[in-house]
Amino acid sequence: MTGTTLGVGVIGMSWVAGEHVKAYSANPHCAVVALAGSSAPRVAEVAAAHGLTNAHRYTDWRDLVSDPTVDVVSICSTNEMHVAQAVAAAEAGKHVLIEKPVALDHDGYRQVQDAIDRNGVKSQVGFELHWSPYFQTIHSMIDADLLGTVHYAECDYFSGNQEKWYGGYHWVKTKERGGSALAAAGCHAIDAIRQFVRSEAIEVFAYSGNFTRVMDWDATIITIIRFANGAIGKVGCVMEGNVKYTFNVRLHGGKGTLVNDKFRSTVLDPGLEGWAHFPTILPDTPEVTHHPFPGEIDDFIDAIRHDRRARVDINDAGKTHEIMYAAERSAREGRPIALPL
Repeated sequence: MTGTTLGVGVIGMSWVAGEHVKAYSANPHCAVVALAGSSAPRVAEVAAAHGLTNAHRYTDWRDLVSDPTVDVVSICSTNEMHVAQAVAAAEAGKHVLIEKPVALDHDGYRQVQDAIDRNGVKSQVGFELHWSPYFQTIHSMIDADLLGTVHYAECDYFSGNQEKWYGGYHWVKTKERGGSALAAAGCHAIDAIRQFVRSEAIEVFAYSGNFTRVMDWDATIITIIRFANGAIGKVGCVMEGNVKYTFNVRLHGGKGTLVNDKFRSTVLDPGLEGWAHFPTILPDTPEVTHHPFPGEIDDFIDAIRHDRRARVDINDAGKTHEIMYAAERSAREGRPIALPL
């Protein structure tokens, strides 16, 4: 397929959809040929904003999935729609990029995973922080053994006041559509801790609460994770109250410690005294134009063209989702949950 221009269809004219369109449009091996959203004026607005004068426009996502010019489907719709749309796209033989979460429960996830595997299509799940330059720097530090083996990790997702800045607040706050704090956003921190510990989770314990009632679901949850290599970790997620958007990373190893944009390392002693600061772009804003979608989408298109696994395919992302589902179950039942589910 290396000589073929791939036709891309985007479902859901959301905040993030524009970033998908821009990233696909910048890739020389694909073109956005179709858009689908529930509002015809909104679909027309997105098409006009990105110069997609010839793109097919649909108000029923099923029409986009059945469009023969579409080879790749990007799902940017509300959370509760992801399973039906991803399954339909896979069944139609389309490669599929699914914004997180893939599903609001484990059964839904397995439906998507099964459809993708049965139909032999490529997949990518929207954990775009894998391509964050900041994350890549952390990986370089780990690879260079500046920290030693990471035995304790924290990754936190804090973001409040959504009613003031997030256009999707009316739906994300509901259990039926938004699902939970982790499904809405905190799963990014779970995915990050998996990357940095580099071991599989084997047990999860969580507590949660809904203290301000701005969401229908528990807007605060803390998740403790035990990993197969003996490491332990904590993911904090707060999506209520007067909270400034913050994505914390703290890693402790036998040779060093990293806290956001500073670190210590015995490898650099005796010249390194105290904390060393490294200038970087932290993932410290919810603004999607700040997020590294081009890397995610370039990897996905390359995986299709060269018949390889995408970096965060349905199977890899499943491990992050399992921690999320286990944490939600642990908080409900008040007991640790063994993994895999």
